[in-house]
Amino acid sequence: MSQSEIYDLIIIGGGPGGLSAGVYAMRAALKTVLIEMAAPGGQVNNSDSVENWPGDEHISGAELAMKFSQHAQSYGLEIIYQEAAELEPGLDYHRVKLANGSILQAHAVILATGGSPRKLHVPGEEDYYGKGVSYCAVCDGFFFRNKTVVVVGGGDTAAEESLYLAKLAKKVYLVHRRDALRAGALLQQRVKTDCNIEILWNSVAAEIKADDGGVYAVVLKDTQTEEERELATDGVFIFIGFDPNNKLVPAGTKMNADGYVVTDDKCETNSPGIYVIGDLREKYGRQIVLSAADGCTAALAAARFVETRKTAEVCELPEELKSQAS
Repeated sequence: MSQSEIYDLIIIGGGPGGLSAGVYAMRAALKTVLIEMAAPGGQVNNSDSVENWPGDEHISGAELAMKFSQHAQSYGLEIIYQEAAELEPGLDYHRVKLANGSILQAHAVILATGGSPRKLHVPGEEDYYGKGVSYCAVCDGFFFRNKTVVVVGGGDTAAEESLYLAKLAKKVYLVHRRDALRAGALLQQRVKTDCNIEILWNSVAAEIKADDGGVYAVVLKDTQTEEERELATDGVFIFIGFDPNNKLVPAGTKMNADGYVVTDDKCETNSPGIYVIGDLREKYGRQIVLSAADGCTAALAAARFVETRKTAEVCELPEELKSQAS
């Protein structure tokens, strides 16, 4: 790889969206490179079990991530394991600077850097992620049927996920640090009237406890008295916010108030040739299948963009060079 090499497409991020984009880009015969700073598959690797990916009734997150990666690489997709440090839009080419100082150029770029759930940063949270600690009720709620779970949070997401879990779990404790929920009025009403949900006001999770069998309790601290007590539970679901990984998003790109990138139906931003997919993009849901769909959409759109760009470049050449370019 030389500093002056020009790619048709650079994909930043190797999660389900980025790898799906890689598959479609290679099938479209685009000269493509994917930049991934960690293991291919992204956060999917952290899921103990995935049961909502079409075609696989039950598969571990690590296995699904490996299948994504193998599929993309079966087409010859080039993958560079480096951190992308900067994306600089350009009129002719977009430039991506890597943490090692290398600079790549391409006609089009797909940003698939995802996002991260906000953490409580309490003992046990990181150690037992995937073993009773979760940040996605739709993903993991099925494993807590007829069990007791704790939901931490007080906004719309915490309320919605509590209502979802209440259909599966035997008991849902909604832990909120204040004496009033931040969720919308209708959601609050539904939560308060659901007989399976009990709200624990003025409380925060101070510690998550587990043994070889998984999570068995959470230590709750009263925000007014600072007294602590242990509450038995089979799982802890944390919904205190989600942060998009948007540090590479170029200045001037349209984003909403929460930092998610606004795109059109082709996943293209207001900068021509720059696409955003997956959890970084403003959209209704965050699921593996939705990220993969975004990757497909963006890659197909990028292929059309690159073809149009190259055709325009040939048309601008002197007559004696057009035959050589074609």
